Amino acid sequence: MTQRPQPAEELPLWQPLLHDGVVALRAPSQLWLRPDGAVGGAPIDGYYLGDVRIASSLRITVGNHVGEHIATETLAADSVRFTALHRLLDAGITPDPDVYSEHTAVVVSDGVTHTLRLVSRRDVSLDTVVTVTYRPDHSDLIAIKGGDTDPHSEVIVETVHQGAQWRGRTASATLSCPGARVEHLDAEVEASWRLTIPASGEVTVTWAVHAEDPRGVVCAPSAPIPWGQPDLDGVGPELSRWVRTALTDLDALRLVRVGDHEQFLAAGAPWFFTMFGRDAIWAARLMLPLGTELAGSTLRALAALQGTTTVPDTAEQPGKILHELRPAALHVPGSAVTLPPLYYGTIDATPLWILLLTDAAAAGLPSDDVAALLPALRGALAWLRDGGDADGDGLLEYVDESGHGLANQGWKDSGDSVQWRNGRLATAPLALCEVQGYAYAAARAGADLLDAYAPGEGAVWRVWAQRLRERFHATFWVSDERGPYPAIALDADKRPVDSLTSNIGHLLGTGILDAEQAAIVASRLVADDLCSGYGLRTMSSTAAGYWPLSYHGGSVWTHDTAIAIDGLVREGFVDEARTLAQGLLAAATGFGGRVPELHSGVSAAQSSVPVPYPAACRPQAWSAAAAITVLGVLG
Repeated sequence: MTQRPQPAEELPLWQPLLHDGVVALRAPSQLWLRPDGAVGGAPIDGYYLGDVRIASSLRITVGNHVGEHIATETLAADSVRFTALHRLLDAGITPDPDVYSEHTAVVVSDGVTHTLRLVSRRDVSLDTVVTVTYRPDHSDLIAIKGGDTDPHSEVIVETVHQGAQWRGRTASATLSCPGARVEHLDAEVEASWRLTIPASGEVTVTWAVHAEDPRGVVCAPSAPIPWGQPDLDGVGPELSRWVRTALTDLDALRLVRVGDHEQFLAAGAPWFFTMFGRDAIWAARLMLPLGTELAGSTLRALAALQGTTTVPDTAEQPGKILHELRPAALHVPGSAVTLPPLYYGTIDATPLWILLLTDAAAAGLPSDDVAALLPALRGALAWLRDGGDADGDGLLEYVDESGHGLANQGWKDSGDSVQWRNGRLATAPLALCEVQGYAYAAARAGADLLDAYAPGEGAVWRVWAQRLRERFHATFWVSDERGPYPAIALDADKRPVDSLTSNIGHLLGTGILDAEQAAIVASRLVADDLCSGYGLRTMSSTAAGYWPLSYHGGSVWTHDTAIAIDGLVREGFVDEARTLAQGLLAAATGFGGRVPELHSGVSAAQSSVPVPYPAACRPQAWSAAAAITVLGVLG
């Protein structure tokens, strides 16, 4: 019997579109709105605290009518202003608008404050009613990402004096509306003010939402920003705008663990307002030109959760750096993936942690801070040899042993990210090319750092690194009609997976390549099949699996390109670095200075503006931090 297909309109739409939304944030809070200031017109809309949506809609009327939107202004990462006309309050004598409003929303770490300013040039006072309507919610973020309705989103609502309160399974909220009459009507809370706008004057109303979630594992820091400010004198306006926007966004993404004071950067909005090992490390590493304080605090925050035992269900192993931290298990809709609250399923966070430490030490991290992290360094180095190289072949590889974890555990962690050139998926265990570069560089730099404090201790790691380098040279190189290049990975049978990808850019600067090989990689990176003119494609456009809107199979990731730029500079390929940097700057300009997590691989020759990847996070920590890398090349 043939099963009837489910009607398209009944299918959940995975990954709500984000590209046309407006966001204001102060981690772990965020507010998503439409470009006209409305909340509730798209699946992502609402106010969130951590992994819970606290309110799914907000409607503002003046005189029982929604204003006519004319302007949106992002004031900072945490604040936005919408201007609207209210022509039904006009006299109608002239074509000019006589009454307008400014709605300003300012997000704080545990809530959001709204101000509505009504301004009139009428020569008489105007009596009107302002009504604000909320729909309380308690939907899990992952259900919203999956396009599903959370069956446990119910809340209990009660009105209080000039406000309301609601609570769900864990989180609760308080709505404060000074001077308003507040009612609970069905599933909504309505606050109304009777106002008089003075002749040729103005009047203002304010309201605020405060939220709490006792499950929260992260919160906003009380300490100041842990980095310095770059010198932007003489820097062009587009690059200057990108850098300033990026630093404002990074400020709003700062977090600490509950009960701790060590700052790190949340990965990005809306899905990743928590600790991600790889993301936090790369963001801190890209920010090193502005000082070592963020690097030091990120290193300590991650070292505090370094693995101590072997737990297949969580992928924890002694010395391993975590992948992510959540308040509860994360069940990915439509899949068998269930990630525990503390999850270690990452192959690259541990060598990257070592590289952040060694780079920070070279950049001036105080020696006492370095010395305090040496036990964690020793544990991380041991993991490279033991946990990271499970089969003892001298290379680092991964496989999900739990049956419910991430199938791919490098930075390209989607299920189809590691493909053969013909489009077939590679079979795990997989040894990624860039991870071998990270591990080689980490072992050598870690050895030097150990020797600086305990002479002779590093020798064993240099021997281990040399063996890895020899294995890499012997096994990872493949060829196409244009010549040789590094494969993306070795598969379960130790065969080199022959797709040409941006992963090769991460090898530059690690020392794993010889001079001729580095020149081959540099040439490949700026060729038209990888270089889109807006950054580096994740996969060559000549591959069978290439698609410009594929998450990891043809799109452009800003941080990925920035890593390649940094490697090119380290290897001496300055012209190639400038080519990629100019492409990222063109993309940043096209996105108004707030570069998303990723954008499409559509080339600059095909489109005069970068085409969005519509479900990309925005802002994203490592995309924002890439501005500092580009500043170093083009500034």
